Amino acid sequence: MIIKYLGFLFTLLWSYTFIKTQSLFKKGSGFLITLFVSNISWLTFIAACFYGFKNFEFYYVVIGIVFIIALIQLTFGRISLFINSKFENKDNLIRIKTVIEYIIIIAILYYIFN
Repeated sequence: MIIKYLGFLFTLLWSYTFIKTQSLFKKGSGFLITLFVSNISWLTFIAACFYGFKNFEFYYVVIGIVFIIALIQLTFGRISLFINSKFENKDNLIRIKTVIEYIIIIAILYYIFN
């Protein structure tokens, strides 16, 4: 039963991380991320919640969901503070972010057409 609950928590963690990551991208690349990653992550998150409610007590499921969402929010907040402290010039950060977005778009398009 513990392994099932840990699998439930891992699935929530995995899917909510991708959901949260989608909010970091601009609208152009965000559209592709939303289309191919975020929608599937939402479905995975909802399916994991349904699985949790079906197999575990309500109390444990709610605690798991709240814990995972809080953990991801805090982690992304800490990462944001860390990255902002490392880049004095925000233009360099924006350039790096743009390059990463284009690499992701190219990778998705390459995967689709090959």
